[in-house]
Amino acid sequence: MNREDIIKLPKLDLHCHLDGSLSKTFLENALGRTFTMEELSVSMDCNSLVEYLEKFDIPLEAMNTAKNIKAATVDVMKSASKEGVRYIEIRFAPLLSVSDSLKTGDVIEAVIAGINEGSNLFNIHGNAICCAMTHHDIEDSKAMFKVAREYYGSGVAGLDLAGDEANHPIGEFKNLFKYATDLGMNFTIHAGEAGPKSNIEGAIEYGAKRIGHGIAMRNDERLLKLAKDKRIGIEMCPISNYQTKAVGKNEIYPYSDYIKRGILATVNTDNRLVSNTSITNEILFLQERDMISDSDIIQGIKNSIEVSFASDNIKDMLLKELN
Repeated sequence: MNREDIIKLPKLDLHCHLDGSLSKTFLENALGRTFTMEELSVSMDCNSLVEYLEKFDIPLEAMNTAKNIKAATVDVMKSASKEGVRYIEIRFAPLLSVSDSLKTGDVIEAVIAGINEGSNLFNIHGNAICCAMTHHDIEDSKAMFKVAREYYGSGVAGLDLAGDEANHPIGEFKNLFKYATDLGMNFTIHAGEAGPKSNIEGAIEYGAKRIGHGIAMRNDERLLKLAKDKRIGIEMCPISNYQTKAVGKNEIYPYSDYIKRGILATVNTDNRLVSNTSITNEILFLQERDMISDSDIIQGIKNSIEVSFASDNIKDMLLKELN
């Protein structure tokens, strides 16, 4: 497949961070100043996840009002629709935007409003995923989950845990995800990106339907079989994984191997602006390095449809478009 063929495919983006995916134009308009791409994104010379995360300061500065948060969400929906993404799950950490004038519910409602407006304006559907952060107090995260539950099925499709995985092992969050399970909500967990494979095993044990990145399990036959047998979705983000050094410069990306094993691996962007990417670019990145076949591309889209938190109607629509 060439670029045009890939753009025409009805793609999904299941791992897309709102603050890391805003367009340069949006940020300049929202903040009233100009930026270089070097200020907003990283290259393959990025040294670590810590360095990568430094690029989020400017976007978070722009997400300080309900109006801006809604407009930011519409901006991401627009960018994704331009490359043929038909369904997107936009994840964000509500507590990072909470202030004296913005409550948790206000932030969530602004994102949902942006998704709804984006769906009306562009040829794309979407849902929100509310992220707890590893550095936040567990009780604060539980309170955020409780608020998110009020919007479950009405714009919010699930929960997540993101942040400094290396210094916060999954065991710290066992009670948090027991609470998420008690709330009856779907959740995905960032695991095996900067942290060890034990984080992936713990996330699956705690009930995660999907794993964000899942790189660390690539040489563990037992864990790979567990992910396959439990039909865990693996949200892979190739370009950012090389940028953050989750995968070494000369290492083979494990996506194709996961597909061949019958694991529900998917291709996603992670952060459209910070990684300067799109789903199309992610696929082309692997294709140019002979790390993905046409059948792998199609299977990845089928996997995305299966493990998405979309409604059955949306899933049926996407399958029909793909076939």
